[in-house]
Amino acid sequence: MSDTHKSDLLLVVVTLFAAISWMFSKEAVLLMPPLMFMAARFLIAGTVLAFFARRSLMKLSVDQLRRSVGVGLVFGTAMTCWVMGLVHITSLGEGAFLTSLGVVIVPIIARLVFKEAQPPSTWLAIPIAVAGLALLSLENGFRPEAGQIFFVMAATIFALYFNLNTRAANQRTVINRLGRTVEKHRVPALPLTAIALLTVGLLTLVESMIMEPWRPTLNNLSPMLVWWVVASAVIGTAGRFLLQTFAQSLSANSHGVVILVLEPVWVALFAAGWFGESMTGIQLAGCGLIFAALIVNRWAVLSKAIKEKLRKRKTA
Repeated sequence: MSDTHKSDLLLVVVTLFAAISWMFSKEAVLLMPPLMFMAARFLIAGTVLAFFARRSLMKLSVDQLRRSVGVGLVFGTAMTCWVMGLVHITSLGEGAFLTSLGVVIVPIIARLVFKEAQPPSTWLAIPIAVAGLALLSLENGFRPEAGQIFFVMAATIFALYFNLNTRAANQRTVINRLGRTVEKHRVPALPLTAIALLTVGLLTLVESMIMEPWRPTLNNLSPMLVWWVVASAVIGTAGRFLLQTFAQSLSANSHGVVILVLEPVWVALFAAGWFGESMTGIQLAGCGLIFAALIVNRWAVLSKAIKEKLRKRKTA
């Protein structure tokens, strides 16, 4: 199995971890302030990974540390918008599909910011995704809810994070401002993820200390709340993002993360079973268009994989 196929397979597992994490997070924010939850979640997850990465962390250069913190700051900004969307959204399934727009935006950011060439399917997917977003807002007369706005903001920033994470996790040769060729050494998946998660935790900790009351939560700490936080930190954060970063390190192409298309599907299914959620016909149509946009965006890779499998069957 090639590294590219391994990357895609691991990213499928990541989508399952991510979907489960939505359930844990929703339960937690019902019992505590959202930014306080994010700070606890990411600081625990980052500390766990940093313990196992302690030797490799000591070997990182200043440039590798700087790039890892930069990834974490962008990631933290995206997660701040995401958790605020989680608080205000009425349907987890809808929120997941809105967040998945980030996957469509990934190649756009790669093209506009990092000058990476993109297939025509990328540009075909954009109007389909926009149409899906419009249908999700039709219920309010094209007046998006606060939760929808937060999730779209999160999706856009996530797209930048995905690109930066892929670039940090892979060896690259770049030309600096002086016109010199410089080798950018890859940051190993474990220390990169640990630093990024700790950065998110510290950023949301500062935000929470400024904006949220802590005393009510600390005075009413329950075993169930502790469980949701720990489960979200260990399974939905440390495990998920370490696996995602490792998968991204196996493929230097940023469009590989489009496999995360599966995440909103799992979330919608889990939310229906866990919380008994349902969506209107118009909302389902909007989610369907967003899903179609993701498939179109990934079609070049999907069709290539299908052709390879058919060719192998014929030769066998």
